[in-house]
Amino acid sequence: MTTLVSEVLLISLSATSVVVLVSLIIGLLMVLIFRYTSDQKAIRMTKNQLKAHLLAVRLFQDQLPVVLHSYRKIITGTGKYLTLAFKPLLVMILPLTLILVELDRYLGSTPLQPRQAFLVKTRVADPDSLNKLSLQLPHEMKATAPTVHIPADNEVVWRVVAEREGDFDVTITSAGQTVSKRLVVSSGVARLSPVRLQRQFWQRIVLSAEPALPDSSPISSIAVTYPPRNLHFAWMEWNWIWLFFVLSLVSGFLFKTILGIEI
Repeated sequence: MTTLVSEVLLISLSATSVVVLVSLIIGLLMVLIFRYTSDQKAIRMTKNQLKAHLLAVRLFQDQLPVVLHSYRKIITGTGKYLTLAFKPLLVMILPLTLILVELDRYLGSTPLQPRQAFLVKTRVADPDSLNKLSLQLPHEMKATAPTVHIPADNEVVWRVVAEREGDFDVTITSAGQTVSKRLVVSSGVARLSPVRLQRQFWQRIVLSAEPALPDSSPISSIAVTYPPRNLHFAWMEWNWIWLFFVLSLVSGFLFKTILGIEI
């Protein structure tokens, strides 16, 4: 139920609005996680000591022994601060990575548009299977160019156009076996999977939102060329991940100040 509500919310908002909203939420969550997984008293004391030694370097710059002593304390203090900050960062890094991977499926590319040409690329492990591939399209789609074989890459490419919006499956047949690839034609924000892979567990976690292709299939991957998404924000054009990092850092420092949390 929670997943369904989240997906409806993402689809109902513009991509820029989604990034702004998620950045604010993640910024707040990161600050709260840092607060409750770190030794705030030790961090505050270490930062105060660093400030004192930096001030000493400026005030006593003509006294070499004092300056060297302060630099040594600055180095050790910096190491202590990084040690204190490591635990919260370790707690945050895995969930944040998984969140970014999932968000990229919505925000990294735009869905296909009606009557916009796109490519369906199929790769096989065995070069002998290259000429045995055939593409079956739903009634709402049609191929607009001859099939292209690329023997150097063990790849076959079709250029296709969709007549209307919707979620569709294209089917590839080889040696009596059929596999399908989902694609989305829409004017909104949608969960996209640019490639369906065989095996390659870690690549599937990052790149694909579909089940793995069967191990028995001669087809090792099916890809659809979704256009990359660029967002317009503050009179600039952004890749969503850069906008997310900037806004989440700004919101994190804002919430840190409001809540009085040491970072």
